[in-house]
Amino acid sequence: MPRDKSLSHEKVKTAIRDEFLEKGYEGASIRSIGARAGMTSAGLYRHYPDKEAMFGALVEPLVSSIKAWTGRHIGRKDQLLNNLTGGEDLFGETFVDLIRDVILPNRDEFKLLMNASAGTKYENFIHDFVIDNQKSFLNAIRYIRKNGYPAMDISEEELHMLLSAYITACFETIVHDYDDEKIEKYLNTVQEFFMPGWMKIMGVK
Repeated sequence: MPRDKSLSHEKVKTAIRDEFLEKGYEGASIRSIGARAGMTSAGLYRHYPDKEAMFGALVEPLVSSIKAWTGRHIGRKDQLLNNLTGGEDLFGETFVDLIRDVILPNRDEFKLLMNASAGTKYENFIHDFVIDNQKSFLNAIRYIRKNGYPAMDISEEELHMLLSAYITACFETIVHDYDDEKIEKYLNTVQEFFMPGWMKIMGVK
């Protein structure tokens, strides 16, 4: 009876995930991953060309999903900015929804991204994510100021600090591996703390 290649590949992926979660990218070894998967290093290379490809195969789908969600979110906000009616419209969907909809269903992959990515192109994910999003946020602030809202005159540097603090606080709930009940509670706490500030910055309090 022929071997089920899909089952074999899933076994390899599980071994890779467990190795990286336990040791991080830099501490993980091909030999140890192979031992976890019950195969030789040569057998492992039939699935992935190198360790970098192994890590990327686990986290890149999540990174792509995060970018896709963010792109849709920015698109919806741009539409709302063209039909300004109030703060609730602008803040109906928040970054917390990204965590609930995209990150929580992929918790292990996200922990790899946050805790195990040193030595990979993903090691500055939070910084890069903030940089990718602060320009659109700053443009939104400037747009609504031009349309008569008392939005704050905030610099790009100030916005970078605030976005970094907000995103890091949201991510901490996952990084510390809290259970679902605590994550929901702490995300609500983060929202209650930051949202009045965001609304003040946008001039829609």
